[in-house]
Amino acid sequence: MKPLFFCLVLLLQFTSIAFAQKASDKGIIQGQIVESGNEIAVPFAGLALYKDKQELTPLLTQQSDEKGQFKWTNLPAGTYRLKVSFVGYETRFVDAIVISHTQPLKSLGKIVLEVAPNALEEVVIQVEKPLVEFEADQITYNVGASLLAEGSTASDLLKNVPLVQVDLDGNASIAGKRNTRIFIDGKPSDYMSSSIGDLLNVLPSDAIEKIEVITSPPAKYSSDGEGIINIVLKKGVNLGFNGNLGATVGVLGNTNANANAAYKGKNFRLTGNAAYRKNIGRNQSENYRTNTFTDTTFYYNQFNQSRQLGSGGNFRSSLDWEISKSQNLKITSSYNENHNDNRSGNDFYYINEELEQVRLRRQQNTGDGANRNFVVTADYTLHIDTSGARMNAGLSVNRNTNHHFRAFDRQFTFPAHLHPSLQQNENDISNQGLNFTLDCDKPLFAKRDLLEVGLAFNYRRNNNDQQVRQFNFNEEVFLLNERLSNAFFFHERIFAAYASYRYRYKSLSFKAGLRSEITDVRFDLSNGENFNLTPYSNLFPSISVNHSFRKRYHLGLSYNVRINRPREQALNPQVNNTDTLNISYGNPHLRPAHTQQYDLSFSVFGQSWSFTPRLSYSNSSGVIERYRLVNADGISESTFGNLQSNRAIAFILIGNYKPTKQLSANANVSFIQSRYQASIYTGGLNRNGLSLRASTSLTFQLPYKTAFEAHVNYGSYINAQGRNKGSVVSSFAARKSFLKNKLAARLSATDPFGRRNQISVNQGLNFISEIYAYHQTSNLMISLNYRFSQIKNTKPKVSPSTAASNTKP
Repeated sequence: MKPLFFCLVLLLQFTSIAFAQKASDKGIIQGQIVESGNEIAVPFAGLALYKDKQELTPLLTQQSDEKGQFKWTNLPAGTYRLKVSFVGYETRFVDAIVISHTQPLKSLGKIVLEVAPNALEEVVIQVEKPLVEFEADQITYNVGASLLAEGSTASDLLKNVPLVQVDLDGNASIAGKRNTRIFIDGKPSDYMSSSIGDLLNVLPSDAIEKIEVITSPPAKYSSDGEGIINIVLKKGVNLGFNGNLGATVGVLGNTNANANAAYKGKNFRLTGNAAYRKNIGRNQSENYRTNTFTDTTFYYNQFNQSRQLGSGGNFRSSLDWEISKSQNLKITSSYNENHNDNRSGNDFYYINEELEQVRLRRQQNTGDGANRNFVVTADYTLHIDTSGARMNAGLSVNRNTNHHFRAFDRQFTFPAHLHPSLQQNENDISNQGLNFTLDCDKPLFAKRDLLEVGLAFNYRRNNNDQQVRQFNFNEEVFLLNERLSNAFFFHERIFAAYASYRYRYKSLSFKAGLRSEITDVRFDLSNGENFNLTPYSNLFPSISVNHSFRKRYHLGLSYNVRINRPREQALNPQVNNTDTLNISYGNPHLRPAHTQQYDLSFSVFGQSWSFTPRLSYSNSSGVIERYRLVNADGISESTFGNLQSNRAIAFILIGNYKPTKQLSANANVSFIQSRYQASIYTGGLNRNGLSLRASTSLTFQLPYKTAFEAHVNYGSYINAQGRNKGSVVSSFAARKSFLKNKLAARLSATDPFGRRNQISVNQGLNFISEIYAYHQTSNLMISLNYRFSQIKNTKPKVSPSTAASNTKP
């Protein structure tokens, strides 16, 4: 393996030198981006250089510096086209930029950007973006720049996003953040589905434009959660009809098919996508538990095997209608459906203090389930005046249903006199939600600032009905177990108001906000017990300052306060005895947890590299944490509690290196030191420990429209009662394009060096548990993706000042 790796490094180095030597021409294009009227420099504008007007893919891209200046060197002779884009301004084009051997320097002077009438709308920049973009409070992963994106799902993509970790169920979280919210197009999706992992597992990657990791959410977003992962879906940006068809097949038996289409007319845009996936999972695990009491010590050894069959579909459609120059309406609908069929077997060995095996129980489990989720959103935008003032009203309605049926057959191999048991669990879960927002934005001074005010209302309802039946061998009939059966009815209403102000002057930007929320929670149990909590209110301030200087340095500082409200899964006291030796249940007496977050980031940029160290500190009170204890019968009981506090400090290093246009490498590593303090139960919960997460990726453009990409991730995490030891996840892909880039074939491998192993250790007052899990994740997949388009070209507009600059020597 080492010689092969050494040869690969040498190959990359020699190829980089070859590409660098090829660019020996001395042509230069330079200029400055300024704002109309006052000619204030526009820093960090997006720039794309095309070989000519007919090319759709840019030759080179960059950003202007903090003074609005830019410069390209070593350009071969020819005719070029420049595109300039920046949020809040109209896109500008500069055509017929001629570089010749007699005139190698082309100075474009000041290129003026006009403030867009819809200055507060998102501007879609059609440039070849880097795979990862870094900001003080946000990291953006551009899906279109990744080879691994084709034919995968949102859950697959998130595994390769810096700072994001994904568990085996597909649930994603930000490293160093205890509670992460998942948004889709700025809307909270975790309120729309009882299992966010199911949603991410069917959302096709071909429908995703980018993934934003927001480490310090502004006041406009809900205050719940310490960080936000926002999945931004693609929008049709070209006039005409375009889309793609894709299919993926893997040797493990998994398949994936998807179709995306968009049509953009003069004043409307229609988009739609559909996807279907089928996957197979196989896992093994070993669990060794030592139970220590005053008069005895005994052991439980458990061996598990499981197979999961899953299938699901995702369907989305959207209408974006520009009613007039000042009004816009967008309506989106989404439907997800998932099915699963699970089979598993467990062997439980009971071992006494003399290490004698005194009992063996074998359990066979079967289960199937279905999840359906439907969401409709509507957003209306009114541009009030030419200064950029805007009002936006949004409404989202969702409904989610789950039905799960599981059966458990428990037989004792010895002693023979112990009776077997048969049990059936049936769960019906329904979620309904409504979210309404009303926002107003207005620049106050020279359009260099923005005042935002808004109101929001969120309503959620969750009904969880669990029916448990056990077989009566005497009467040969299943009878209801009233102790384990229960119904849980949850209602939550949140009223919010916020105001924020941001100001930008040259290379300095400032943002401050305050959000107020009133929360009303009520939940009832079928036994007549109800919990009507007194409505409580909270204030959530946030502030951030960013400064760029000397053309290559960027400094950012932020502070905010967040809340973690207990979810219904943590509150529901229903007992889950799927594993009778390790039962779990919720705690209806949980209280919200509050967190203060401080973030400091520093970035330095070179000609072909960037380096960003980040320092983050958080102090949480009333932390909601799952903990475990073992009772006198040797049964482990797992529930949730409010710990006293958790203080965490994270040191994060992020780097990018791009020595040539063809080669790019990204890497990041996070060190997170946590300190837990508990008052409810001290066994194992007062813990200090270090979590570590590291990832690296390499993208290499080869000749003949071929590319290669590799990702390797490592993670080791602690919690209040134990640690998940390090595991390595790797993925590799190669892509070849055909038919003028319309058809792409991709070969990808996941964990090609062996199955994924995980080791977990948990310890309490009277037990220590070690779990060794083995997941069959090694897979080889082939994908085909075909892009089609019928684009209507429109002649770009060029301002007189810009056109005049084209004639300057």
